[in-house]
Amino acid sequence: MVDARPIGFFDSGVGGLTVLREVLRRLPDESTVYLGDNLRTPYGRRSDDEVRRFSLACVDELAAREVKAIVVACNTSSAVALPQMRARYDLPIVGVVRPGATAAALATRCRRVGVIATPATVRSRAYFHAIKDENPFVEVYEHATPALVPLVEAGRLEGPEVEAAVRAALAPLLGERGADGEFVFPLPEHERIDTLLLGCTHYPLLVPVLERSVGDGIAIIDSASATASVLAGLLEVNGLAASPGAVARHLQLTTGDAAAFCRTAERLFGNLFPTVERVVLRGAA
Repeated sequence: MVDARPIGFFDSGVGGLTVLREVLRRLPDESTVYLGDNLRTPYGRRSDDEVRRFSLACVDELAAREVKAIVVACNTSSAVALPQMRARYDLPIVGVVRPGATAAALATRCRRVGVIATPATVRSRAYFHAIKDENPFVEVYEHATPALVPLVEAGRLEGPEVEAAVRAALAPLLGERGADGEFVFPLPEHERIDTLLLGCTHYPLLVPVLERSVGDGIAIIDSASATASVLAGLLEVNGLAASPGAVARHLQLTTGDAAAFCRTAERLFGNLFPTVERVVLRGAA
């Protein structure tokens, strides 16, 4: 059985494009519809009720476009609103928290994982519980880093200000660094992490800066690859995969500035998405 319908993706903005990129690498025959709710980004500073309302509005938009499955390419939505979304539609709906937690639990050697995420995701303790479900002996250190999402949404991925913002965001997990990049106040050895889980799909766009900030010896894990693997298995098991060699079609939607969205999409995908449509979501005001 084959299914030519598209897979739906949504995020609070451009961050979920990192998940879409991995899915397209893994499943090149699949058509997609991506929705970025850039008008209301970032979700991470919103109340749980707002996150649920906005997430359901995004799911409604995708379902109206007859998608065969939905990837919630937003950690905040996955952490706060996944049960409500699954209860609303009889569609396979995949979040990004569980796949990322599984990957981090497998990667850590000293059983100490640091998680950086939005305030709402940290507040939900979703990563803490998901990692503990995988391995109850792993110590999980969660830290909210609200300054990073606005940088990515603004297209600011490099430069001294971005380096400083990332360094400040990571300081509670790694210790303070001096101007020369050396640690001035390192954490005690028993609190040092060996794995950093990026608990927001915006953060992989900052990986070069993050790698310079954490230095050697710390693995950086994002949920995109793990989510793509979970999605592939789900489509296969449920007979929803596209026909091999099918002509894939892709649609990009945003509730915000289409030109700004298009610039970020072009950085990630070249000319694969030449146009971006602006949409107005019902019930998300």
